[in-house]
Amino acid sequence: MSGDRARPVVFHLDLDAFYASVEQLDRPELAGKPVIVGALPGHRGVVSTCSYEARAFGVRSAMPVSEAFRRCPEGNFVPVRMERYVELSRRVMAIFGDFTPEVRRISIDEAFLDMTGTEKLFGPPREAAGKLKERVRAETGLTVSAGVAPNRYLAKIASGLEKPDGLTLVEPGEEESFMSRLPLEKLWGAGEKTRQRLVEYGIDTVARLASFPESALAAIFGKAGAAFLWRAARGIDPGIFADEPKSRSASTETTFERDVDDEATLEATLLDLASQLALRAFKEGFSSRTVALKLRTHDFVTKSSRATREGPVTGLDELYREGVALLRKLWSGAPVRLIGLALANLEEGAGLQGELFAPEGEKRARVERAVFELEAKGKGRVTRARLVGPSAPKRHGLPPDIDPKERQGP
Repeated sequence: MSGDRARPVVFHLDLDAFYASVEQLDRPELAGKPVIVGALPGHRGVVSTCSYEARAFGVRSAMPVSEAFRRCPEGNFVPVRMERYVELSRRVMAIFGDFTPEVRRISIDEAFLDMTGTEKLFGPPREAAGKLKERVRAETGLTVSAGVAPNRYLAKIASGLEKPDGLTLVEPGEEESFMSRLPLEKLWGAGEKTRQRLVEYGIDTVARLASFPESALAAIFGKAGAAFLWRAARGIDPGIFADEPKSRSASTETTFERDVDDEATLEATLLDLASQLALRAFKEGFSSRTVALKLRTHDFVTKSSRATREGPVTGLDELYREGVALLRKLWSGAPVRLIGLALANLEEGAGLQGELFAPEGEKRARVERAVFELEAKGKGRVTRARLVGPSAPKRHGLPPDIDPKERQGP
């Protein structure tokens, strides 16, 4: 044995237009038609996901549904069916797990796979990715785009280049040349305002960005922003997807297509993330006393805060309120690129049931459990009256239908 370690091989796998694709799968009459998942026309709210046919009209996720309807009045607007998406997501993730035990789920519809050293089992990376894609299609009817690269950042970018149903491979040693061929808008993690500032300074391509010293970038974007841009332009993983902490946690997050500086949108997103976490806690039977919030602002600065309670979180309302409290503590008003909500230091054997609910909230607990039981059994999504009625937590009328990005870890 020479002692040489195998070269890293990372897959990033992203289900194509996931929610909309599930709707088209379950309702064949929608195949080939513009499908817009989220709030319904006539209601305040946003688009969660839309099909590629709808994107041709300029519809995008996180767009106000009123604007989506203006651009695509012939679109098929359908509500979010989270329990169905979770069901199919788990089936897909199980397929990923058959290829490698090193699956890092970062959202409901995407994951990283460490495929280092699996060539004898599944063939070279491109062949292995093809086998995986075909198995997902055969067993679920869904398509997945794959990016294959020596690190997670490049794999993430690569998976988005040939959507839908794409496969892009970045060979070891080609990291910087791969990035140099990309237009600036493909620099993942750099928002619209950042790209505008780059262009103002004559930096209109990734290749041009790579020619700037980090010190010059720091004068424009600050130390954190410069470090990110310098590494990203060279195909060096800037560390967006940090390693998971040792203590077990469950979290969801979403990265906005455009930076958000509107409190209503942030609170609506938090409500949806809280719903996702609460349902997962019920299904998997865990509880937590610690709620954590993460924010990444337009200048690439990431902040986080957590609150640990004397007793476990007792349900969706409480989780949402804790999240809002942390948001008001952390958020300075700067445009937000990413927001995430987590339950940390998980405890087994409780879930959203039993002693997890305080005695004074037992009646509410029974209602909450009934709601989650319906959703867990696939009986449809239940809209909780307290989330839309006069006593609802303040969220400016926006429904909890923002695209959730669920992953393990921070």
